[in-house]
Amino acid sequence: MRGALAGLTTRGRCLLAAGIAAALCSAVLNERDLLRVAVFVIALPLLGAALAATSRVGLSARRTVVTPRVPAGEQTEVVLEINATGRIPSGGLLLEDGVPYTLGGRPRFVVERLRRRNTVRLGYQLRPTMRGVHNVGPLRGRITDPFGLAEFERELAAQSRVVVIPRVMRLTGLPGGSGQGAGDDGSIRLRSGQGEDDAIVRQYRQGDDLRRVHWRSTARRDELMVRVEERPWRGGITVLLDRRGPAHRGTGPTSSLEWAISLCASVCLHLHHVGHQVRLVTEDAVTVAGEHSDTGHSDDVVLDGLASLQVSQRRDFSAGTDPGEGYELIAIFGALDATGAAELARSRIRRPRSLAVLLDVNRWSSEDRPYDPTEAASLLRDAGWGVVIARPDVSMNNIWTDLCRIGSVRGRTMARGIQ
Repeated sequence: MRGALAGLTTRGRCLLAAGIAAALCSAVLNERDLLRVAVFVIALPLLGAALAATSRVGLSARRTVVTPRVPAGEQTEVVLEINATGRIPSGGLLLEDGVPYTLGGRPRFVVERLRRRNTVRLGYQLRPTMRGVHNVGPLRGRITDPFGLAEFERELAAQSRVVVIPRVMRLTGLPGGSGQGAGDDGSIRLRSGQGEDDAIVRQYRQGDDLRRVHWRSTARRDELMVRVEERPWRGGITVLLDRRGPAHRGTGPTSSLEWAISLCASVCLHLHHVGHQVRLVTEDAVTVAGEHSDTGHSDDVVLDGLASLQVSQRRDFSAGTDPGEGYELIAIFGALDATGAAELARSRIRRPRSLAVLLDVNRWSSEDRPYDPTEAASLLRDAGWGVVIARPDVSMNNIWTDLCRIGSVRGRTMARGIQ
């Protein structure tokens, strides 16, 4: 009873108070007619509260996100299905779904009549502007009685997950010598200096295919050996993303960091589509997607990893060891100072081809924080890197085309050095 009374609206409470006052007056004045009116006035909000409270068990709902993985800036639809398994008051049902502000405003619906065992379908649009992993919900329903004397709120559906992935731009072309047509063979270039055999072998186990027997190793070890993998990590490329917050400018979807993440996603998917295995790492050596032991991964792994990527608060870039681990490296940097560039160049001496995109981050903001990428670019070029400086008024495909052209020259130079 106490729970039912807690659901009384202001109108219901006033009516209940008026009924109690009328009952007291009827007792003082000995007016039976007034007492009958008082009983009716008191009973009306109590019955309304009881009706609204007991009807809560007769509702269920289901939420369906049509596209649970949506690129930033595009639109997806959410469908709500409301089922009435019992009777609800004819006063109506007010629905409100919890939507984060980054996905839009909170939608509200009013269902005036919902018959028993019937289903009502409702829908609304989401247009996320920022990448990330968001939760939509919970869906709450507010039930009122026909006179608006009582209302109760109930959670009808739990939260649903929506992954907002970075925008992916279409890129064309590849650096020459990537093993994808003209140029030097990418497997030779990528494996230079590694000292790995062309095949990894192990002892024969019952059930192994005899066609995989590695006869050279069998003769050398005098026991049957089988080939596990030929040319591991063939065409493998490491893509490095600089996610340091202090190294970027701007806020929201127009910041230099979000632009860099979008370029990173575009490069990873483009390389993956042409047959390369891609390992995506951050500036602090955290692997987002791909490992050297992987036989491949889907685009969703890269996009989901970038969608949930958090900004680092590190101020300085410190390479320490080779971030490419001996393989070809494509790096996307924010504000890279001379110290970080010099350290990065030292870690990649006599390594396979190294390419870098340096963002002129001041072009993404009007903040008075001077930064000139030319010094870092000069240090990297002197160390044999191919470098392109990116600005927001230049398309990603044009930047990638310039990087491929510079990388082709770099690849031919390295091929002559290997020979």
